[in-house]
Amino acid sequence: MAAGHIFGIDLTDQLPEEWRVFNKKMIPVYLEQNPEKSKVAAGLACGMLHTICKGSNVGDIVMSPDPDGNYHFGEITGGYFYDPDYELPHKRPVRWFERTVPRSQLSDGLRNSAGSIGTLSNVTKHAEEIERLIGNEGLPVLIARDETVEDPSVFALEKHLEDFLVANWSQTLLGKTHDIYTEDGEMIGQQYPSDTGPLDVLAISKDRKELLVVELKRGRASDSVVGQIQRYMGYVQSELAEEGQTVRGVIIALEADRRIEQALKVAPNIDFYRYQVSFELRKANENV
Repeated sequence: MAAGHIFGIDLTDQLPEEWRVFNKKMIPVYLEQNPEKSKVAAGLACGMLHTICKGSNVGDIVMSPDPDGNYHFGEITGGYFYDPDYELPHKRPVRWFERTVPRSQLSDGLRNSAGSIGTLSNVTKHAEEIERLIGNEGLPVLIARDETVEDPSVFALEKHLEDFLVANWSQTLLGKTHDIYTEDGEMIGQQYPSDTGPLDVLAISKDRKELLVVELKRGRASDSVVGQIQRYMGYVQSELAEEGQTVRGVIIALEADRRIEQALKVAPNIDFYRYQVSFELRKANENV
Protein backbone atom coordinates (compact mmCIF):
# COMPACT_ATOMS: atom_id res chain seq x y z
CA MET A 1 0.00 0.00 0.00
CA ALA A 2 1.53 3.29 -1.07
CA ALA A 3 0.73 7.00 -1.22
CA GLY A 4 2.24 10.15 -2.64
CA HIS A 5 0.81 13.67 -2.10
CA ILE A 6 3.95 14.99 -0.33
CA PHE A 7 7.38 14.28 -1.79
CA GLY A 8 10.98 14.54 -0.65
CA ILE A 9 10.10 14.13 3.03
CA ASP A 10 10.50 11.00 5.18
CA LEU A 11 7.50 11.02 7.53
CA THR A 12 8.87 8.44 9.97
CA ASP A 13 9.28 11.00 12.78
CA GLN A 14 6.46 13.28 11.63
CA LEU A 15 3.34 11.16 12.20
CA PRO A 16 1.48 12.32 15.34
CA GLU A 17 -1.46 10.29 16.62
CA GLU A 18 -3.91 13.04 15.65
CA TRP A 19 -4.41 13.61 11.93
CA ARG A 20 -5.49 17.18 12.68
CA VAL A 21 -2.01 17.95 14.04
CA PHE A 22 -0.48 16.33 10.97
CA ASN A 23 -2.74 18.32 8.64
CA LYS A 24 -1.94 21.61 10.30
CA LYS A 25 1.75 21.05 9.69
CA MET A 26 1.61 19.38 6.27
CA ILE A 27 -1.12 21.29 4.42
CA PRO A 28 1.22 24.29 3.84
CA VAL A 29 3.86 21.85 2.56
CA TYR A 30 1.35 20.24 0.20
CA LEU A 31 0.15 23.60 -1.11
CA GLU A 32 3.73 24.74 -1.65
CA GLN A 33 4.41 21.63 -3.72
CA ASN A 34 1.01 21.85 -5.46
CA PRO A 35 0.15 25.56 -5.75
CA GLU A 36 -2.66 24.87 -8.21
CA LYS A 37 -4.63 22.86 -5.64
CA SER A 38 -7.39 24.14 -3.35
CA LYS A 39 -7.48 24.02 0.44
CA VAL A 40 -10.19 21.36 0.16
CA ALA A 41 -7.90 19.15 -1.93
CA ALA A 42 -4.98 19.80 0.43
CA GLY A 43 -6.98 18.84 3.52
CA LEU A 44 -8.19 15.62 1.94
CA ALA A 45 -4.76 14.65 0.58
CA CYS A 46 -3.01 15.15 3.92
CA GLY A 47 -5.79 13.39 5.81
CA MET A 48 -5.55 10.42 3.43
CA LEU A 49 -1.77 10.34 3.83
CA HIS A 50 -2.01 10.25 7.62
CA THR A 51 -4.64 7.51 7.51
CA ILE A 52 -2.45 5.33 5.30
CA CYS A 53 0.79 5.96 7.17
CA LYS A 54 -0.45 6.15 10.77
CA GLY A 55 -4.21 5.84 11.10
CA SER A 56 -4.43 2.28 9.76
CA ASN A 57 -3.48 -0.57 12.07
CA VAL A 58 -1.58 -3.79 11.50
CA GLY A 59 -4.26 -6.41 10.84
CA ASP A 60 -6.68 -4.01 9.14
CA ILE A 61 -8.19 -5.23 5.88
CA VAL A 62 -7.81 -3.00 2.82
CA MET A 63 -9.36 -3.15 -0.64
CA SER A 64 -7.91 -1.61 -3.76
CA PRO A 65 -9.29 -1.33 -7.31
CA ASP A 66 -7.26 -2.03 -10.44
CA PRO A 67 -7.77 -0.45 -13.89
CA ASP A 68 -9.69 -3.54 -15.08
CA GLY A 69 -12.51 -3.05 -12.58
CA ASN A 70 -11.46 -5.73 -10.10
CA TYR A 71 -10.91 -5.27 -6.36
CA HIS A 72 -7.96 -6.75 -4.48
CA PHE A 73 -8.10 -7.36 -0.73
CA GLY A 74 -5.24 -7.64 1.71
CA GLU A 75 -4.12 -7.34 5.32
CA ILE A 76 -1.73 -4.65 6.58
CA THR A 77 1.27 -6.45 8.07
CA GLY A 78 3.63 -3.67 9.19
CA GLY A 79 4.24 -0.01 9.89
CA TYR A 80 5.14 2.97 7.73
CA PHE A 81 8.37 3.16 5.76
CA TYR A 82 9.74 5.65 3.25
CA ASP A 83 10.88 4.57 -0.23
CA PRO A 84 12.35 7.63 -2.00
CA ASP A 85 12.99 5.70 -5.22
CA TYR A 86 9.32 4.78 -5.75
CA GLU A 87 6.80 7.10 -7.40
CA LEU A 88 4.55 6.79 -4.31
CA PRO A 89 7.18 6.94 -1.57
CA HIS A 90 5.03 6.53 1.56
CA LYS A 91 4.41 2.82 2.09
CA ARG A 92 2.88 0.13 4.32
CA PRO A 93 3.47 -3.61 3.75
CA VAL A 94 0.34 -5.58 2.82
CA ARG A 95 -0.26 -9.32 2.44
CA TRP A 96 -2.60 -9.51 -0.55
CA PHE A 97 -5.15 -12.32 -0.73
CA GLU A 98 -5.34 -14.49 -3.81
CA ARG A 99 -8.96 -13.82 -4.64
CA THR A 100 -10.01 -10.75 -6.62
CA VAL A 101 -13.61 -9.55 -6.86
CA PRO A 102 -15.13 -7.87 -9.93
CA ARG A 103 -16.79 -4.55 -9.19
CA SER A 104 -20.07 -6.01 -10.50
CA GLN A 105 -20.18 -8.38 -7.51
CA LEU A 106 -20.18 -5.54 -4.98
CA SER A 107 -23.47 -4.25 -3.63
CA ASP A 108 -24.53 -0.77 -4.68
CA GLY A 109 -23.74 0.49 -1.18
CA LEU A 110 -20.20 -0.91 -1.17
CA ARG A 111 -19.54 0.30 -4.72
CA ASN A 112 -20.59 3.82 -3.77
CA SER A 113 -18.65 3.76 -0.50
CA ALA A 114 -15.46 2.41 -2.10
CA GLY A 115 -14.90 5.54 -4.16
CA SER A 116 -12.47 5.30 -7.05
CA ILE A 117 -8.78 5.02 -7.84
CA GLY A 118 -6.88 7.80 -6.08
CA THR A 119 -9.34 8.24 -3.23
CA LEU A 120 -9.51 6.72 0.26
CA SER A 121 -12.72 5.57 1.91
CA ASN A 122 -13.66 3.86 5.17
CA VAL A 123 -15.83 0.82 4.32
CA THR A 124 -16.07 -0.64 7.84
CA LYS A 125 -19.87 -0.54 7.66
CA HIS A 126 -19.67 -3.10 4.84
CA ALA A 127 -17.42 -5.50 6.78
CA GLU A 128 -19.96 -8.33 6.74
CA GLU A 129 -20.28 -8.14 2.95
CA ILE A 130 -16.50 -8.05 2.56
CA GLU A 131 -16.22 -11.15 4.75
CA ARG A 132 -18.59 -12.97 2.41
CA LEU A 133 -16.75 -11.80 -0.69
CA ILE A 134 -13.30 -12.90 0.41
CA GLY A 135 -14.20 -15.66 2.86
CA ASN A 136 -12.20 -14.06 5.67
CA GLU A 137 -13.69 -14.26 9.16
CA GLY A 138 -13.04 -11.92 12.04
CA LEU A 139 -13.12 -8.52 10.33
CA PRO A 140 -13.93 -5.78 12.85
CA VAL A 141 -17.40 -4.32 12.53
CA LEU A 142 -18.02 -0.87 14.01
CA ILE A 143 -21.60 -0.07 14.98
CA ALA A 144 -22.30 3.47 16.12
CA ARG A 145 -25.55 4.85 17.51
CA ASP A 146 -26.54 8.26 16.21
CA GLU A 147 -27.65 10.33 19.19
CA THR A 148 -28.99 13.17 17.02
CA VAL A 149 -31.81 11.04 15.62
CA GLU A 150 -34.70 10.49 17.98
CA ASP A 151 -36.48 7.76 16.01
CA PRO A 152 -34.04 5.33 14.38
CA SER A 153 -36.78 2.74 13.71
CA VAL A 154 -37.53 3.87 10.16
CA PHE A 155 -37.89 2.20 6.80
CA ALA A 156 -34.87 -0.04 6.04
CA LEU A 157 -34.12 1.62 2.70
CA GLU A 158 -33.12 4.78 4.55
CA LYS A 159 -29.71 3.25 5.35
CA HIS A 160 -28.90 3.98 1.70
CA LEU A 161 -30.02 7.61 1.97
CA GLU A 162 -26.56 9.13 1.57
CA ASP A 163 -25.59 6.94 -1.39
CA PHE A 164 -28.94 7.60 -3.05
CA LEU A 165 -28.62 11.35 -2.58
CA VAL A 166 -25.11 11.39 -4.03
CA ALA A 167 -26.06 9.18 -6.98
CA ASN A 168 -29.09 11.37 -7.79
CA TRP A 169 -27.63 14.73 -6.76
CA SER A 170 -28.20 16.41 -10.15
CA GLN A 171 -31.93 15.69 -9.92
CA THR A 172 -32.40 17.34 -6.53
CA LEU A 173 -33.09 20.98 -5.66
CA LEU A 174 -29.57 21.26 -4.26
CA GLY A 175 -28.11 19.91 -7.48
CA LYS A 176 -29.56 22.84 -9.42
CA THR A 177 -27.32 25.32 -7.59
CA HIS A 178 -24.42 23.25 -6.20
CA ASP A 179 -22.14 20.40 -7.25
CA ILE A 180 -20.62 17.82 -4.92
CA TYR A 181 -16.98 18.84 -4.53
CA THR A 182 -14.67 17.23 -7.07
CA GLU A 183 -10.93 17.53 -7.69
CA ASP A 184 -9.26 16.41 -10.93
CA GLY A 185 -12.48 14.67 -11.98
CA GLU A 186 -12.76 12.66 -8.74
CA MET A 187 -15.63 13.24 -6.32
CA ILE A 188 -14.12 14.01 -2.92
CA GLY A 189 -17.10 15.69 -1.26
CA GLN A 190 -18.74 12.58 0.19
CA GLN A 191 -17.68 11.79 3.78
CA TYR A 192 -15.11 14.59 3.74
CA PRO A 193 -13.09 14.50 7.01
CA SER A 194 -13.22 17.34 9.52
CA ASP A 195 -11.87 17.81 13.04
CA THR A 196 -15.24 16.85 14.55
CA GLY A 197 -16.15 13.98 12.23
CA PRO A 198 -16.80 13.42 8.52
CA LEU A 199 -19.13 15.67 6.57
CA ASP A 200 -21.85 13.65 4.84
CA VAL A 201 -21.58 15.86 1.75
CA LEU A 202 -19.42 18.88 0.94
CA ALA A 203 -20.66 20.77 -2.12
CA ILE A 204 -19.78 24.01 -3.87
CA SER A 205 -22.00 26.46 -5.72
CA LYS A 206 -21.75 26.49 -9.48
CA ASP A 207 -20.20 29.97 -9.34
CA ARG A 208 -17.61 28.63 -6.81
CA LYS A 209 -18.51 31.33 -4.28
CA GLU A 210 -20.24 29.20 -1.63
CA LEU A 211 -19.34 25.95 0.14
CA LEU A 212 -22.31 23.88 1.27
CA VAL A 213 -22.22 21.43 4.20
CA VAL A 214 -24.96 18.78 4.02
CA GLU A 215 -25.86 16.69 7.07
CA LEU A 216 -28.21 13.73 6.59
CA LYS A 217 -30.33 12.33 9.40
CA ARG A 218 -32.35 9.14 9.07
CA GLY A 219 -35.65 9.65 10.84
CA ARG A 220 -36.64 12.68 12.92
CA ALA A 221 -33.80 15.10 13.64
CA SER A 222 -33.41 16.70 17.06
CA ASP A 223 -32.13 20.20 17.79
CA SER A 224 -28.65 18.85 18.64
CA VAL A 225 -27.98 18.41 14.93
CA VAL A 226 -27.94 22.21 14.59
CA GLY A 227 -24.90 22.43 16.86
CA GLN A 228 -23.31 19.52 15.00
CA ILE A 229 -23.60 21.11 11.57
CA GLN A 230 -22.46 24.48 12.94
CA ARG A 231 -19.24 22.80 14.11
CA TYR A 232 -18.75 21.36 10.64
CA MET A 233 -19.45 24.74 9.05
CA GLY A 234 -16.95 26.41 11.38
CA TYR A 235 -14.28 23.93 10.28
CA VAL A 236 -15.06 24.52 6.62
CA GLN A 237 -14.99 28.31 7.08
CA SER A 238 -11.67 28.36 8.93
CA GLU A 239 -9.81 25.53 7.21
CA LEU A 240 -11.21 25.06 3.69
CA ALA A 241 -12.86 28.22 2.41
CA GLU A 242 -10.83 30.31 0.01
CA GLU A 243 -10.82 34.10 0.20
CA GLY A 244 -14.28 35.44 -0.61
CA GLN A 245 -16.10 32.11 -0.20
CA THR A 246 -19.04 31.81 2.19
CA VAL A 247 -20.38 28.70 3.94
CA ARG A 248 -23.98 27.48 4.26
CA GLY A 249 -25.47 24.39 5.86
CA VAL A 250 -28.30 22.04 4.95
CA ILE A 251 -29.94 19.48 7.22
CA ILE A 252 -31.93 16.72 5.52
CA ALA A 253 -34.19 14.49 7.64
CA LEU A 254 -37.48 12.63 7.49
CA GLU A 255 -39.13 15.19 9.76
CA ALA A 256 -38.37 17.87 12.32
CA ASP A 257 -39.69 18.54 15.80
CA ARG A 258 -40.51 21.89 17.40
CA ARG A 259 -37.11 22.14 19.09
CA ILE A 260 -35.14 22.04 15.84
CA GLU A 261 -37.59 24.45 14.22
CA GLN A 262 -36.97 26.92 17.06
CA ALA A 263 -33.18 26.44 16.82
CA LEU A 264 -33.20 27.09 13.08
CA LYS A 265 -34.98 30.42 13.55
CA VAL A 266 -31.70 31.90 14.79
CA ALA A 267 -29.52 30.04 12.27
CA PRO A 268 -30.33 31.81 8.99
CA ASN A 269 -27.40 30.20 7.17
CA ILE A 270 -28.80 26.69 7.71
CA ASP A 271 -31.71 25.28 5.67
CA PHE A 272 -33.85 22.26 6.48
CA TYR A 273 -35.17 19.78 3.91
CA ARG A 274 -37.45 16.78 4.37
CA TYR A 275 -36.99 13.63 2.33
CA GLN A 276 -39.53 10.99 1.35
CA VAL A 277 -38.98 7.30 0.68
CA SER A 278 -41.51 5.62 -1.59
CA PHE A 279 -41.92 1.92 -2.23
CA GLU A 280 -44.16 0.32 -4.85
CA LEU A 281 -45.04 -3.29 -5.68
CA ARG A 282 -46.28 -4.36 -9.12
CA LYS A 283 -47.43 -7.75 -10.32
CA ALA A 284 -44.88 -9.35 -12.59
CA ASN A 285 -47.41 -9.69 -15.45
CA GLU A 286 -48.80 -6.17 -15.11
CA ASN A 287 -48.71 -4.16 -18.29
CA VAL A 288 -47.11 -0.79 -17.80
